[in-house]
Amino acid sequence: MTIDSTNKKPSVSADEGSVFSTVKNLWSYMWPADRPDLRLRVVLAIGALLLSKVATTFIPFAYKGIIDSLDGTAPDSGVVLGLAIPIVLVIAYVLGNVFDAGFQQLRDVLFASVGQNAVRKLALRTFHHLHRMSLRFHLARRTGGLSRVIERGTKGIETIVRFTMLNIAPTLVEFVITAVIFVWMFGFSYLGVLVVMIWGYLYFTIKASNWRISIRRDMNDSDTDANGKAIDSLLNFETVKYFANEKMEAERYDASMAGYERSAIRIWTSLGFLNFGQALIFYGGFLIISVMAINGVMNRTLTLGDFVLLNTFLMQIYRPLNFIGFVYRELRQGLTDIEEMFKLLDQNPEIEDRAGARPLVISGPVIRFDDVTFHYDPDRPILKGVSFEVPAGKTVAIVGPTGAGKSTISRLLYRFYDVTTGAITIDGQDLRDITQESLRSAIGMVPQDTVLFNDSIGYNIRYGRPDATDEEVRAAAAMAQVGPFIEALPKGYDTPVGERGLKLSGGEKQRVAIARTILKAPSVLILDEATSALDTKTERDIQSALDVVSKNRTTVVIAHRLSTVVNADEILVLRDGVVAERGNHVALLQKAGLYAQMWDRQREATEAEEQLLRTANDPDGFVKRGLPAAE
Repeated sequence: MTIDSTNKKPSVSADEGSVFSTVKNLWSYMWPADRPDLRLRVVLAIGALLLSKVATTFIPFAYKGIIDSLDGTAPDSGVVLGLAIPIVLVIAYVLGNVFDAGFQQLRDVLFASVGQNAVRKLALRTFHHLHRMSLRFHLARRTGGLSRVIERGTKGIETIVRFTMLNIAPTLVEFVITAVIFVWMFGFSYLGVLVVMIWGYLYFTIKASNWRISIRRDMNDSDTDANGKAIDSLLNFETVKYFANEKMEAERYDASMAGYERSAIRIWTSLGFLNFGQALIFYGGFLIISVMAINGVMNRTLTLGDFVLLNTFLMQIYRPLNFIGFVYRELRQGLTDIEEMFKLLDQNPEIEDRAGARPLVISGPVIRFDDVTFHYDPDRPILKGVSFEVPAGKTVAIVGPTGAGKSTISRLLYRFYDVTTGAITIDGQDLRDITQESLRSAIGMVPQDTVLFNDSIGYNIRYGRPDATDEEVRAAAAMAQVGPFIEALPKGYDTPVGERGLKLSGGEKQRVAIARTILKAPSVLILDEATSALDTKTERDIQSALDVVSKNRTTVVIAHRLSTVVNADEILVLRDGVVAERGNHVALLQKAGLYAQMWDRQREATEAEEQLLRTANDPDGFVKRGLPAAE
């Protein structure tokens, strides 16, 4: 079930007022319950930061002392002592800055593990969640756009975790300390100007940052769209070349990048406006306090060192104040970046294990479809009351015209979808009552379009059972009739297959898929049009390997070419979502119905194909005239 964003508020949102609730939702990443070592690092990092704030507080007083000792108004204490006092104060000033810098760097070192652990945990959670999502979700996705959403989201959470834990709270502590010093040394009038300046600065920062959120969202959408188009185009590289549409693809990509460019320009322009406004507010307050301090120095109620102390504190306040503005901007931007990713995490898989679901127990296995109806869309029913049984160790083939619902049966068996009504059982166990992992572990699939991982041939075969030994991998390859081919390659089983296995031919890919399934040794086997995309000769070679795989296994064959199912124990002929005919090959031909018509059409097509091949191999027509072919 997909979350309706109009009815359910997402757990993470970049909208105004959601920062603290979002931080609450992300608390488990900042304070991981299962990692006491990381919790200790958080405490030590905060301690280091507080120590840096203590050093920062003493720096202005050292600076004031230096100025007061050098302005000529201090009592004469001798050349040596008069020289020693400012030197000691300079040393204290330098040490204060060194301690400040050192503790801040120590903070970053201590917290690095916490931030990276948060990124790793969130990325892993998202990866798991995407694999839990049902087939309908993945059929509608754009891989490139999805990867960019995840990339931005994982970076965004690091920003939020780091800034929230290590910057906001200590900076507020620094503001409080400064406020106390202002009241103690200069009075409430100075504090009043300082508070108004800080309030105006933060108010302007929050309002301007919130205004920029919509721009950031537009930029993210354009970035996601551009990346999706780029990945999609590269994955379909051959199709682009077939139709000479490189220019069109470049124009589509550039159109998305143009939207990104416009949004990025608006982002930088708005940032310039934000930075200038912040500077205007701060230096306005700076001017007022400086005029008040100058008046105090002229009236001799303040010393020259007090004037310097005030200015130093103001500049020290500007750094965390500016940083608070930067942090708020980064938090809002981080929230915007992770917003889409958490929308993914808020979506529930369409197919989930029921509470109390048990592992599948195999005793036969016997597969039974009991009055199954199914639709992808309520207005378009696919299966209409389909019932059949596949006895243990037998083969049942499902054939029929395109769109009859053949491949839907394999998807229902894998429980990529749940039936609308009726039930599917294996050894009497309803698929909805057993765990998906145990169900899919018991089924092996050889699909029509085999897609391999961009790794070695050995890796792709071993994918059927990752703990298999090299000897078992070679034995599976031999049974699939692909062993000699692999061993003849320069790199053998370490030969890379390329993106989606494109370095191998169709027949080679199918044999690798068969070897992978043999290695898995499933109780139930599904052959979903496993040879329909191959030529007749390759099909015959592959079919012999498939016969080995399916021997003594409960097998469902979904076929387009009827020549591959003549030996099936039973053949079901689907038409418009119902079983129109059933029986073995001979019985169905004797009925002279739909199956017989399909058989005749395919036989004529096969004979025509073979005639074309003979003609291509005998261009002078010797065989046709009963003569030996020319050599």
